[in-house]
Amino acid sequence: MKPRRGDKSALKRMIQAGMLLAVMSLVLVAQASASEPTGNYKVFKDCPYEKTEVKQCIFSETKSGEVIVGKSKVNITKPMVLQGGSTLNFETEKEQFYAAKDGNTLTKAAEPVEGGLLKLIPKTDLPEIFWPAYEAIFENGLSGVNAVTELAKPASEIGISSTNLAAGEGVALTLPIKVHLENPFLGSTCYIGSSTSPIYLNLTTGKTSPPPPNKSITGVPGNFEFLEEGRILVDTGYKLVDNAFPATMTASGCEISILGGLFKISLNSIVNGTVGLPSAAGANTAILNGNLERGARQAVANSVK
Repeated sequence: MKPRRGDKSALKRMIQAGMLLAVMSLVLVAQASASEPTGNYKVFKDCPYEKTEVKQCIFSETKSGEVIVGKSKVNITKPMVLQGGSTLNFETEKEQFYAAKDGNTLTKAAEPVEGGLLKLIPKTDLPEIFWPAYEAIFENGLSGVNAVTELAKPASEIGISSTNLAAGEGVALTLPIKVHLENPFLGSTCYIGSSTSPIYLNLTTGKTSPPPPNKSITGVPGNFEFLEEGRILVDTGYKLVDNAFPATMTASGCEISILGGLFKISLNSIVNGTVGLPSAAGANTAILNGNLERGARQAVANSVK
């Protein structure tokens, strides 16, 4: 029924009713989109559990450790999450890894580089024309450099073996990575490694066999327990190690520009010199300490509410 001309109260009630219906529909949509695993399965919310080819959901959180490449060391102080799904081929004993549902398979944790900009790019290594810009960075408290580990290849190229992880031998996790060096002075595209030339970490919970000068180190499989009548496997306190990997690539995309790009200089060679790139096998180390959870995909999907 249409309101009579001049019937402002009726028109007002119709508008209010329309607004109420709009709000209710938005709430229903939000509730539908918010559906996700519950209980002990909620950690797997970004697992691609809708895909029937996925058999396991994976959530691994590295809480501490260190990565040494050449002469540069980064301590892991912020949680770094690896998540997604997997399927085991029983004939080949190989696992296929699937990307996280939201694409955030390896979270980007910004870790401080020891020594910051002063160690990475000494001012005296730069032409004097860039000194004022360099000093301005320090005056504004922006001298810290963060290293952000990113996947350098599609998630399908991540290698994972739950058997090797538990047994404490062989490669438990292969990660193709690149490292983004973040600081205003370095520009926005300063990387060590790339999609075409990644750093491959072949991590084990067993014993490494590196070339010198590195010496063998040993990982830890962790402590295992089952939840939800065996549908979730929890591994607490793993230690993944690799000190035999090479870092044969060099820095790329590191440059500074001033006066609207009128003056530019590449910082790649300076970064290579201070970090020690390329760095041969036996001069690099990765140690990742954390926890792992694996859940049956169907059980995860069944918990969604």
